Amino acid sequence: MPKDMCRAIIFGLLLSIATNANAQGDNTRMGGNDGNYQSLAERFAKLEKKSDMFNVYLNYSASARTLEQGDGWETGFANKELRLEIKGNLTDKLFYRLRHRLNKANNAKGEDNFAKATDIMMVGYNFSDKLSLMAGKMTQIWGGYEYDENPMYVYEYSDFINHMDIYMAGAVLSYKPVPTQEIAIEVSNSYNGKLNEEYGDNLVVTDGKSFKNVEKAKAPLTYILNWNGSLFNDLLQTRWSCGLQTQARDTYSRMIILGQQLNLPKLQWYVDYLGTWDDLDRLGIATNEMYSDNIRAGKVNYNTFITKMRWQFAPQWKLMLKGTYETASMRKSDIAKNYRKSYGWVGSLEYYPDPTQDLRLFLAYVGKKINYSDACGLANQHYNRIELGFMYRIKCY
Repeated sequence: MPKDMCRAIIFGLLLSIATNANAQGDNTRMGGNDGNYQSLAERFAKLEKKSDMFNVYLNYSASARTLEQGDGWETGFANKELRLEIKGNLTDKLFYRLRHRLNKANNAKGEDNFAKATDIMMVGYNFSDKLSLMAGKMTQIWGGYEYDENPMYVYEYSDFINHMDIYMAGAVLSYKPVPTQEIAIEVSNSYNGKLNEEYGDNLVVTDGKSFKNVEKAKAPLTYILNWNGSLFNDLLQTRWSCGLQTQARDTYSRMIILGQQLNLPKLQWYVDYLGTWDDLDRLGIATNEMYSDNIRAGKVNYNTFITKMRWQFAPQWKLMLKGTYETASMRKSDIAKNYRKSYGWVGSLEYYPDPTQDLRLFLAYVGKKINYSDACGLANQHYNRIELGFMYRIKCY
């Protein structure tokens, strides 16, 4: 998508919202539906909660796993996720949220002055039932259903999302013209750090035929337009987005993510499409596989298709099946054009032992196969993992 067209769409929408709107939509990427789970303070200390101003969660998951990657199988235990989350509604209009990873580095980055470990630190204000404004560090409002899930609940991300950097400082304006439709726009940083922090000094980009030095942009910003819809009495749901990211001077990433979900009482099934066209390889997959030192791939295209089904076949049981198909290509390169195809599959059986708690025990299988073209000279890869574990979103208070 041409950058001028994308900018025109986004700023045209911003103008129409500023002149016509008066209310707010739902906040996406908030970790899923919290439900009516009891907090530990309520359950054990018998503390009666009288307001929604202060909610504390620990998102924790761990498993015993055996995995095959290369020559043989390895077995061990792993702690997958540990995130502290605090959020609340201070008034009927003012709200906030903090989420911090407790198992990641805490050094502040040069652009937003936050550590990578801090996923979210934001405040928001509901001007009315239709219009809201959020600001701070938060998840960029890209669409898609894999993207929107609580990270703790994802057994294996697609390569595309696994390589995205998505927690950025910025602001989001959300407009809900009717209860079933939300349109949002976001302007945020493109990176947490300065260009040299992200890619190193003396950065050189290549499209496979020529090389050029890259200079930092004066306004390294991302512009995103997002639509979240509910159609046919919530039977069909959508999370669509498009955006433009300024990576360096005269260097851009253009991205489209389209998510649609069939939402039945006991079965949910979504299909996502993700595509990006990068002047400078933002995801880094092609760069890591094809180049070294300070050389970054350029003119890279990634395409990803994801389908996932969850079936509540019994009151405390769920079956999940998921598949991914992904491609990578440097369209101007003789050896890296259409050089990579990735296939992924996941299956899990989940058991929820206590309906008052967001606790699930699971048995899961994850597999992946990567095929490379003959021209690029890379060896095909495969990966398998079996794990038995739990996920617990602990509502402390």
